[in-house]
Amino acid sequence: MNRHWLFTFFACVTLAIVSLAADWPQWRGPNRDGVSKEVGLLKKWPEAGPKLLWQSTELGQGYGSPAVVGDRLYVTGSKGMDDEFVQALNVADGKTIWTSRVGKVGENQNAHYPGARSTPTVDGERILVLGSDGDLACLETKSGKIVWTKNLKRDFGGKTGYWAYAESPLVDGDVVVCTPGGAEATMVALKKSTGEVVWKFAASEADDAGYSSAIVVETEGVKQYVQLLAKGLVGIDAKTGKQLWRYTGIIKDFPNIPTPVSRNDSVYGSTAKGGGGFVRLKRVGNAVEAAEVYRNAKLPTAIGGSVEVNGYLYGTNSAGLMCVEYPKGGEPKWQSRGVGVGSLCYADGMLYVHAETPPGEVALVEATPEEYRERGRFTPPNGPTSRKAVEDVEGKKKSPDGRTWAYPVVANGCLYIRDWNCLWCFDIKDRGLAAIPRK
Repeated sequence: MNRHWLFTFFACVTLAIVSLAADWPQWRGPNRDGVSKEVGLLKKWPEAGPKLLWQSTELGQGYGSPAVVGDRLYVTGSKGMDDEFVQALNVADGKTIWTSRVGKVGENQNAHYPGARSTPTVDGERILVLGSDGDLACLETKSGKIVWTKNLKRDFGGKTGYWAYAESPLVDGDVVVCTPGGAEATMVALKKSTGEVVWKFAASEADDAGYSSAIVVETEGVKQYVQLLAKGLVGIDAKTGKQLWRYTGIIKDFPNIPTPVSRNDSVYGSTAKGGGGFVRLKRVGNAVEAAEVYRNAKLPTAIGGSVEVNGYLYGTNSAGLMCVEYPKGGEPKWQSRGVGVGSLCYADGMLYVHAETPPGEVALVEATPEEYRERGRFTPPNGPTSRKAVEDVEGKKKSPDGRTWAYPVVANGCLYIRDWNCLWCFDIKDRGLAAIPRK
């Protein structure tokens, strides 16, 4: 009897542990907000950091984060200026399963930072990925075989700014949404299965594409796609492609990069030069209005984005990591240099912050408005060595300056850190809580 009870107990515990596992199928996680629902993770790291499971240096160059689903992860990379591709890797050891070319590396006016930027979007048996030259591709998850392609410049008259395309496609039901930019089709919705046009949004301002990625926001029954463009933060009706609202309070000058953050009836947007701003959305008939709540140049504005946790916004600016009440946006609850400017995500009460400057330190910080509480910091071993050596690519492009902008990813008990041509996988599961191996 006791043995039967123990078996039942341990079976239930094992099932609970398995159910806590969480995939990261697209840019900024399941809901595009940088938040993982996973629990049972370490609340403090050893002095040397969490256990390294594997490191891959076969990715090619790039700044995109991985998407992780089940026993595979998907990531973009590039070599030279002619080949940009997406790869499927084995989660267990980081070995490549397949590689598919998407297109060439995007030309950019600023002559800096060539390389892949997009995070693949995994949707069941299909993957959607955008190359930096505007090549949008739908591929088979299993084999990497291309199902259909479009080019945002050639097919939609797309126009981007200094650094080519950096968006990660949004899949919403049967459509994929992306941002060609320009006067003809500033944003488009395409049939996910075929790439056929559902609608085009042609902004009267003829916005260039920024470097943000669209999110889904619902306001009193009105679904919209919120995106940061060159000349404004906009809400686009998901059914019709019509502009519902536009906010320009944070627009000062290019570049416009961080993905917006949404909570309840409000949206937070930010730009490097225009600061951060909160707008409150309200339905008026079939329309939606956006009213500014608060704007401040000293809010989180870094490329690494922000996350909202329990009514507080966390993100970095030039002074480091900060916590601000959301959406009031007044004086910060706290600010600390930490690892400096960086990108971040959230899981199980903790923030994972990856510094953009070499050597690319990673910090574990409690997500609390009380004070800055760091619970671990380490530098990923054997970082990129080829980045500084590439001073010129085919006589056209200068090398990167050593910074990295790939966001950290938490999936299925692992922390993934990407830096240029390297990807590390660390075990961050609290084995004290998860003594039974996962199946």
